[in-house]
Amino acid sequence: MPATTKRPSPTNATSRLPEPTRDEIRVERVLHALSDPIRLRVVTELAAAATDLNCLAFELPVSKSTCTYHFRVLREAGVIHQYPQGTSRMNSLRSDDLRELFPGLLDSAIQGARDQWLRLTGS
Repeated sequence: MPATTKRPSPTNATSRLPEPTRDEIRVERVLHALSDPIRLRVVTELAAAATDLNCLAFELPVSKSTCTYHFRVLREAGVIHQYPQGTSRMNSLRSDDLRELFPGLLDSAIQGARDQWLRLTGS
């Protein structure tokens, strides 16, 4: 798994986006977040990325408002971390937190998504 870039510390509390601490992450919320194909695609792409990704880096087949909703679900479940960088929101996978709390869950979901994609596309 590629390392993500170090996240800058927000300069003030108003720039922080709501997300659970490691101890507040709950498996049922993580499973719900991973149950949607669009959100699972975001997680899979973040897992494969060498750095944090801007929201626009994901070519998702949904509207901008729907993308915002999916990123919020992932963030509020504790699956991703979002932080502002200029006028953009950067995204990173909270893989360390998820692997510590739920060993094997994230890796199984990512591998299952990749296997399914290969099976469905024949690639």
